[in-house]
Amino acid sequence: MRIPSYAVTFLLPLLALSQPVSGDELRCLATTGMIGDLVKAVVGDRGSVEVLMSPGVDPHLYQPTRSDLAKVLAADVIFYNGLHLEGRMDEAFARAQESGRSVCAVAEQLPKQSLLHDAEDPEAHDPHVWMDPKSWRMVLFAIRDRFVLLDPDGRAAYEFNTNSYLKNLEALDVYASEVLQSVPAEVRVLVTAHDAFGYFGKRFEFEVIGLQGISTESEASVQDVNRLVNLLVQRKIPAIFVESTVPEKGIRALIEGAKAQGHTVKIGGSLYSDAMGDAGTWSGTYLGMIDHNVTTIARALGGEAPQGGWRATKSSLSPGSSP
Repeated sequence: MRIPSYAVTFLLPLLALSQPVSGDELRCLATTGMIGDLVKAVVGDRGSVEVLMSPGVDPHLYQPTRSDLAKVLAADVIFYNGLHLEGRMDEAFARAQESGRSVCAVAEQLPKQSLLHDAEDPEAHDPHVWMDPKSWRMVLFAIRDRFVLLDPDGRAAYEFNTNSYLKNLEALDVYASEVLQSVPAEVRVLVTAHDAFGYFGKRFEFEVIGLQGISTESEASVQDVNRLVNLLVQRKIPAIFVESTVPEKGIRALIEGAKAQGHTVKIGGSLYSDAMGDAGTWSGTYLGMIDHNVTTIARALGGEAPQGGWRATKSSLSPGSSP
């Protein structure tokens, strides 16, 4: 197999503003690991970063504790996804805003025309923006701009850190595009436990079908399962995928249903959807999470991906990007 060579602002209306804190270390709080990874990369040594949700935690179902509320109110700046991903924390963010904290819903900084709608609720948007590295780049810029606003003296550092991370983000996007294009067109169908990969599908030209809806709070019906089983059989889809934060029961039902109709479907692997991998591992970073997903999907559906994924094609990673 030939391994290809992979080369190589804006600020919308703010939710809340606090006074610039130049000269002080910023206390930063991020709700998810995906957001926290970007915040850590941008702030560097000018702030401390705490991530509220541990690896493997489903943000759709996350219920904040008293300790979490204290962390929110103790932070100088809070970064959360928004678009109702952390719906049970709305009150906590409102209290932080009222107390003068800087609060930024990062996914809501994207242009509205770039957001996908929830098929079950046309008034709602799909919050899983991080599944598209190109869209996530805009979140990176929004985080940079918020830090520059709060700490103008650190502008040069924030811009340098952002550009360093951006190089790897763009290289990963190129890798993903090329590897996923190697999957035969007739099986570019991504079937997962819940509908978290819409932005991924739009970016990389895959049909995406989730057994559950955009939120894991929804449940698949018998009709949903039967409909998907028929699709798998008719289109001869070879593999479907479980997710690290969602029980496998529904996916197993699809496999058994297809088997009963004489079609063998395998589990192509476990994908990271609403949370990254374990801290300290490659998949415990945003870049590693996407690398793992892309490489796993391509291989399971008959495409070509280098052993070790995108990381193996890089002799080194830019500062702030390795686990």
